[in-house]
Amino acid sequence: MVYITEAHPSDVWQMESNLKDRVVFASPRTEDERASLAGTCVRKLGIKIPAVLDEFGNSTETTYTAWPDRLYVIDDHGRITYKSKPGPFGFKADELKAALQKTFPQH
Repeated sequence: MVYITEAHPSDVWQMESNLKDRVVFASPRTEDERASLAGTCVRKLGIKIPAVLDEFGNSTETTYTAWPDRLYVIDDHGRITYKSKPGPFGFKADELKAALQKTFPQH
């Protein structure tokens, strides 16, 4: 997982659901603040896969059209074999499972 630009930071605009769920954070001003916020996100969402930070210029997000969030499967050669529709409503567990099985049949 790559942590990209913060969604709905409190100093830009806020969603009612964020207020209700108490996930209200301002845009980080430093790399350390971003890392801390990413760690909070990973913990609160119960994410169990490795997560890395996009750099402050968000080059990964820009390159892979990762906003709104998407799921990718990347093979052993670095090729994208699956790209989901925008999430969270575009996430289809059965499609992702099929893509993983096709890309990594030996696992």
